[in-house]
Amino acid sequence: MSYTDTLIKVAADCPVNKSEIPVAKMKTKPIHVFQYELLLEKPYAYNHEELVYQVYVRQKEIPVEVLARDSEKIKQELFSKGHPCMRASSLTKRYGWGAHYNEEGKIAIYPMESEEYKKLVGTEGIKVIPAMKSKR
Repeated sequence: MSYTDTLIKVAADCPVNKSEIPVAKMKTKPIHVFQYELLLEKPYAYNHEELVYQVYVRQKEIPVEVLARDSEKIKQELFSKGHPCMRASSLTKRYGWGAHYNEEGKIAIYPMESEEYKKLVGTEGIKVIPAMKSKR
């Protein structure tokens, strides 16, 4: 599922009142750290599917030569099952980052305390959806 002209607002039960940079606490990076790195490095470069694919490739450390040969097969297997959107990401639930999908469905993240985030929350024509709560 992908959104357009939508802001995923920081979850109501987010434990921080200022965005935090996520860090890996173990040897392997969790998904939200890859999301953070990719979306900060290249805002509005990836839609939901592209982001899921890029995170998967990096997380699994798939070599370039394997990607050149088998990328379609990898995508087919990867997308044979669903993947949660940014509403379920720790970035929007725990670390205080809002995720904006532009008119093309491309994603950028904004710290909750930033002017850009505040502007997006109040922009007419942008649908604002809260991130999923951590607790029920």
